[in-house]
Amino acid sequence: MTAEASKGRLYLVPTPLDHGCAEQAAITEVLPLGTLQVAARLTHWISENAKSTRAFLKRVDAVQPLAQPLQAQAIAELPRTVHKKGDHDPTGARPDARPLLAAALQGQDMGLISEAGMPAVADPGSSVVRAAHALGIEVVPLVGPVSILLTLAASGLNGQSFAFVGYVPQEAAARAQRLRELEAWARKSGQTQLFIETPYRNATLLQALLHELQATTQLAVCQGLTLPQVRCTSRSVAEWRRAMPAPAALALPAVYAIGR
Repeated sequence: MTAEASKGRLYLVPTPLDHGCAEQAAITEVLPLGTLQVAARLTHWISENAKSTRAFLKRVDAVQPLAQPLQAQAIAELPRTVHKKGDHDPTGARPDARPLLAAALQGQDMGLISEAGMPAVADPGSSVVRAAHALGIEVVPLVGPVSILLTLAASGLNGQSFAFVGYVPQEAAARAQRLRELEAWARKSGQTQLFIETPYRNATLLQALLHELQATTQLAVCQGLTLPQVRCTSRSVAEWRRAMPAPAALALPAVYAIGR
């Protein structure tokens, strides 16, 4: 057996998008059986949050029995620096994720998991994926919901050229400047610009968007993706201004997209 063959695989395990929501979708409605079967047989995890990983595995176990009980699962959390600074910083420095992959080097399959959606996409984990490639560990992405792509598909905006830019600044002046920059590039290039915000700041962000953007700019907002109360709305800023939703209607996780 070659050294490569003796190593385990790193599976990128997507999770439902309902983390932190009062109402949850049935896990079988958002994750295919194949993904649930792989998750059920894994016993070594690299996690954004161990508590949410255990909650996810409990949901998996109700459909596909786990290979090991919850208390026997080995769950290592990503470092706090990754949560605060991300997997990449402007200097190009990355956290050393190789120690987290020790079990894979010893032949154990591992799962990389975030609190909601696909790990390493709008969530931490890319440093782990990159380390796996450097160590010769096979990386296998599993099928599941990705909020950014679901929003793009539902927006009616350009799906051939787009960029996800993460969070916009919280400070009002910096946020306004950033929104104007994104709009200028979207209008000039035709490239759709996607970004996210935490639910409790959705109302503030939408108000800023309607204040800063031009009336003819197209704005799409997708909330509660994959949930029963999902709502995707795409219309001009002028139309949004005439029908501003109540703050209570903006309490769900949301993805925003602007374009022309």
